[in-house]
Amino acid sequence: MTTEIDIAHARMEEDPENDQVRLQFYERLADSELFLLLAEEATGETLKPEVFPVDDQSFVLVFDRPDRLAEFVGKPAPYAAMSGRALAGMVAGQGIGLGLNLEVAPSAMLLPAEAVDWLVSVLGAGPQTAEARPVEILPPARLPDTVIAGLDRKLATTGGLARFAWLARVVYDTGIRADVLAFVDAVPGAEQALAAAIGEALTFSGVEAGMLDVIFLQSSDPIAAQFAKVGFRFDLPAPVARSDGPKPPGMDPNSPPKLR
Repeated sequence: MTTEIDIAHARMEEDPENDQVRLQFYERLADSELFLLLAEEATGETLKPEVFPVDDQSFVLVFDRPDRLAEFVGKPAPYAAMSGRALAGMVAGQGIGLGLNLEVAPSAMLLPAEAVDWLVSVLGAGPQTAEARPVEILPPARLPDTVIAGLDRKLATTGGLARFAWLARVVYDTGIRADVLAFVDAVPGAEQALAAAIGEALTFSGVEAGMLDVIFLQSSDPIAAQFAKVGFRFDLPAPVARSDGPKPPGMDPNSPPKLR
């Protein structure tokens, strides 16, 4: 079965000088669930991955499907499942790269430690806050198709964090005009995650992150009705049901695993 990482990798290979498709590959890598090959079963929140030397560099092995990991090893082997962003954050700064889908998929490649560190720096660039009040709501400006597609992909990963979002153009009380994505009825505490997700969508679309503001509204706010009249609506997916039981190593973003 072809995966999203396979598709993104193929596009990158077909057009190696295209920065945009390369960014989209890294976006898929960060957002996908990956399976890290371990040297032994995890102990609590401590992981001991298999580390392989290649040309004087060290790599851990990751796969985008557990059956690909099993095919590579050829026998049952311990592994930990986590998002690409969590994995990159776990190994960043340690001189460790990622061996992705080696020998078992068309997307097989080695990502050196420098690429992992770069990805973490991009993912860690948080949004900046400012205070201003919208006084006029206008139809959205014509944004690049890559930005619209990037927003659509990223919002698909934010299920349950807000009801929906409106894309529009606003005039602030400071006189500044800006393109805005207004989230409606965001879950309390989810604002930072949503703003960061939009920043990533813009970065991986190859545009400046400052071209789109993010604001948060309640459906009862009078200005929300103005957004509904002229804005372009993005519906967010319903929340995914999650088990209340303990999470396996790597799956709890509030308790990242440790390497040893």
